[in-house]
Amino acid sequence: MAFSSFLTLFLFTTSLSTVVSFEFQVGGLKGWVVPPANDSKIYNDWASENRFKADDAVRFRYKKDSVMEVTKDEYKRCNSTQPSFFSNTGNTVFQFSRSGTFYFISGANGHCEKGQRMIVKVMADDESSEKSSAVRTPTSWLGFMKLVSASLALSILF
Repeated sequence: MAFSSFLTLFLFTTSLSTVVSFEFQVGGLKGWVVPPANDSKIYNDWASENRFKADDAVRFRYKKDSVMEVTKDEYKRCNSTQPSFFSNTGNTVFQFSRSGTFYFISGANGHCEKGQRMIVKVMADDESSEKSSAVRTPTSWLGFMKLVSASLALSILF
C-alpha cells in the first residue's frame, strides 16, 4: 500500500510540473464575433483577465470573418495592408512564440471599428508564476495525458 501511494504521489507531482502550454478560446462560446454596441471592449477585457506565456495559443472561431495580427499603429487605425499573420479559415490557432504585446483585429470591413479587436500581453517566464483565472487547455496530447494521470492520481489518493 505504501509503494502504491508513493507511486501515485510521484505521478501526480511529475504530471503537474511538465504541462507547459495551453490554448485559450477567444470569446468563449460566442467566439470571434462583432461585439454588442454596449460592450466594444469585450475582447480586451477578456485578454486582461488571463495570463498568457510563450508557447500558449489562442483559438479564434468565427464565420465569414478573419483574424489578423498587426502592429500597434495598425491596431489603432483598424487597418492593415500587410499583417504579420492572416487567417480566414473559421478556426484559427495562433501560438505565441515569445513574450511581448500582440495586436489582433478582424479583417472584415467595419468589424474592428465596432470593437472586434484585441491586445494580448504575453508574460516572460519569470512573470508567469501567477495562475490564470481561465480554464487552460493543454495544447499537446502529451500534456493532456499528463493531466489525465494527475486526475487519476488524485482520485486514488482521495
